[in-house]
Amino acid sequence: MEEQLLTELTVNYQAVAAFVAYLLLIIGIGVYASRFSSQGISEYFIGGRKINRFVVALSAVVSGRSAWLLLGVTGMAWSTGAQAVWAVAGYIIVEVFLFLYFARRLRRYAGAKDCITIPDFFAERFGSHANLIRVLLVVIIIIFMVAYVSSQFVAGGKAFASGFNLSPVTGILITAVIVMLYTMVGGFLAVSLTDMLQAVLMLLALVILPVIVISDLGGWQAVVSELALLDATLIDPAAIGLGAGIGLLAIGLGSPGNPHIISRYLSIDDEKQLRVACITGTVWNVLMAWGALFIGLAGRVYFPEISMLPGEDTENLFPALAYEYLHPILFGVILASIFAAIMSSADSQLLVAASSVVRDVYEKMICAGQEVPQKTLVLLSRSVVLFLVIMALVIGFMAEDLVFWLVLFAWAGLGAALGPTAILALYWKRTTAQGIIAGLITGASVTIIWRLTDYLHALAYELIPGFFSALFITILVSLFTQPPEYNEEDFRVMKGE
Repeated sequence: MEEQLLTELTVNYQAVAAFVAYLLLIIGIGVYASRFSSQGISEYFIGGRKINRFVVALSAVVSGRSAWLLLGVTGMAWSTGAQAVWAVAGYIIVEVFLFLYFARRLRRYAGAKDCITIPDFFAERFGSHANLIRVLLVVIIIIFMVAYVSSQFVAGGKAFASGFNLSPVTGILITAVIVMLYTMVGGFLAVSLTDMLQAVLMLLALVILPVIVISDLGGWQAVVSELALLDATLIDPAAIGLGAGIGLLAIGLGSPGNPHIISRYLSIDDEKQLRVACITGTVWNVLMAWGALFIGLAGRVYFPEISMLPGEDTENLFPALAYEYLHPILFGVILASIFAAIMSSADSQLLVAASSVVRDVYEKMICAGQEVPQKTLVLLSRSVVLFLVIMALVIGFMAEDLVFWLVLFAWAGLGAALGPTAILALYWKRTTAQGIIAGLITGASVTIIWRLTDYLHALAYELIPGFFSALFITILVSLFTQPPEYNEEDFRVMKGE
């Protein structure tokens, strides 16, 4: 067992070489995809609806997990032990429902109505208030997506700082530049193709490393015995309080409202293939989640005191263990897997935010009724990506929250505003435009107010009150307003009739 403080990791040039090789590979994919992505905004933002089922499955899974899983959940498992299982159980269950039911309705409707973005979907469903709904959605997406992207940059700064002894500021800047250039050039196709590569890297890292560490520590029973000696609650998933357990399970409520996950469903070439995508994505979700939990548990035995971790930060556990156990080249691959998680989320989030500005504000509102050249829209999209990166950098440099909690705030805001409204729009014929507007405002507002009020924040994770408040208000307002006259036609399309 490690007895010395692991205050910093020594830079090894073999690890640097492995990491650089990974960067060159994804840059090559970006250049390859750039010609296709430059054809138009449908190609740039959703791959022209021609993406394969396996690509969609892995892309949806890894874009939703981000560095939150590799750094946040592993660190949480170090702190709380087996109780961290509730943080991953919720989203795995919810995303099975999304693949099998939610996604199929959404893809049918989006294909029939030529919806490229999530605001496109809402605007088509509730055309009488289309512009107001678009504006509200764009504001909500920008606010929370920029915070989300910022958290990925902060995570990148931590990965570079712990892996290559760079300052966090330098690490954040390097992460931002790489993500920005890659997203601007490659678009959705490049993002989806690299998500496949990144999914493989993340899975290998999350499976191989805990197996090696647990074996070295004497096997699983030895790890459990050591954890029990440190604190018996570390091996008891039921030791968590009811409120905390519900709060962690409720993380899954955010999945139907996060556009960077939902946009994957719009891109699949055939909605009938979503069942296969569900199986693939769920297997990947489960394996990665268990890997992250086992890393946290084994890491607590190897580093029993937080002072033994670099920077006394639990979110440095994953790279610290990899540094201790793996050959420098494999350590470089592990760092690449962390960066892969960051890339898979940040580039997707940037595309969603940019699409909401270019498609929903510029093309559909400012230039309504005009024919805008596709190349102009793609160029504008790339410019918006640059602007959003600058905004995210400013927030990243000011952020004091841990990656885990900054991600959860952005996840909650999007989930609370878009989740219940999207579900009702797809499944309840009585939903009205006024109800959607009220629900969007309520979900976003309650999330922000709850998070900023210490007393309320201590009671429950802000996604829970935000989600159910938006659900209730959307239903209530819809019951007192007139539903769209074309509901029957819309629902026939969504059902595939």
